[in-house]
Amino acid sequence: MDSFELNKIIAAVLLVALLVIGIGKLSNIIFHVEKPKTPGYAINVEKAVATSTQPSSGETEEKIDIAALMATGDLAIGEKVFKKCAACHSIAKGGKNNIGPALYNVVGRKIGSISDYKYSKALTAYGKEWSFEELNGYLIKPAKWIKGTKMAFAGLRKEKDRASVILYLNQNSDNPLPLP
Repeated sequence: MDSFELNKIIAAVLLVALLVIGIGKLSNIIFHVEKPKTPGYAINVEKAVATSTQPSSGETEEKIDIAALMATGDLAIGEKVFKKCAACHSIAKGGKNNIGPALYNVVGRKIGSISDYKYSKALTAYGKEWSFEELNGYLIKPAKWIKGTKMAFAGLRKEKDRASVILYLNQNSDNPLPLP
């Protein structure tokens, strides 16, 4: 191949590159699009069942039907979902405290009452018992339900999962509480 042929090939490649860049610039000038001030779309989502949030700072509390919620629970699912909790909590009778306190006999127990576990100040000052309603609210998002808690768990969003875990916790007790 002589230099003339090589020059023609290089010129053709450069011409195509110049054409592509030029057409891109020209199309930007012809079809100018203004960008929105706030990117994204507003999506309105309806909740199927309203859940409760703790009125720890004077907010109003939404009431939920805890009996209907507990009816959706399943012990087998609760045992499966509890495996997320087992990384920090033990559920065995006489189990030791890990990162979190032992949860055997937790339903009906006063919040922050295990003597050999160092709770956050928020939990020790809370002054309530772990009822079905309290556990449900806490398991939605612990840091939001009791502000100042050390528990860094994201929470259980699915109502069936929360109800199942509460059933499982209630079952792992010397005296399980009657369901509402």
